[in-house]
Amino acid sequence: MHPNSLTLFRIMASPAVVLLMLAPVPLSSFMAAMVFSAAAITDYLDGYLARSRGLVTTFGKVMDPLADKLLVCTAFIMLTAQGWTPAWIVCIIVAREIAVTALRSIMAEHGKDVSASGLGKYKTGFQIAAIIPLLMHTPYFGIDMQAIGAFFLWGAIVFTLWSGIDYFIRFRKLLEI
Repeated sequence: MHPNSLTLFRIMASPAVVLLMLAPVPLSSFMAAMVFSAAAITDYLDGYLARSRGLVTTFGKVMDPLADKLLVCTAFIMLTAQGWTPAWIVCIIVAREIAVTALRSIMAEHGKDVSASGLGKYKTGFQIAAIIPLLMHTPYFGIDMQAIGAFFLWGAIVFTLWSGIDYFIRFRKLLEI
């Protein structure tokens, strides 16, 4: 399997999550969480395959981070639409994702390559750890999925802000603005 196929799967998973969340009954919410989980796993796999097999492409370099942002932002927006996540948190997360994408574009124009920092990886981990139980929403086997998701959401907002500030500082230094 080519890594770019996994990136395309992540892109296609976004509308699937939307469609499943349009009827937020426990089964469709659970299925949305499973589709999101499968797509999130491909984020790791496509990068690993691309590097280990020497299949790094310009398409992959550009579309992989965009596919990640599309998937995460879509899930958070649908969680807000259902009233399961505070809109102000989602606004901060989406704004950070757009701002970092813009910064990466500016860096690319200047021939600089700034890959994701450790903070960015923690941010992504906490976002995924929040989204999955938040999508499930209802208790499963007596486990309050909403509470678990809310816990990880607070970690996600901390790392979202921290990594966003870190990106601006690193980009400023690289561009010597």
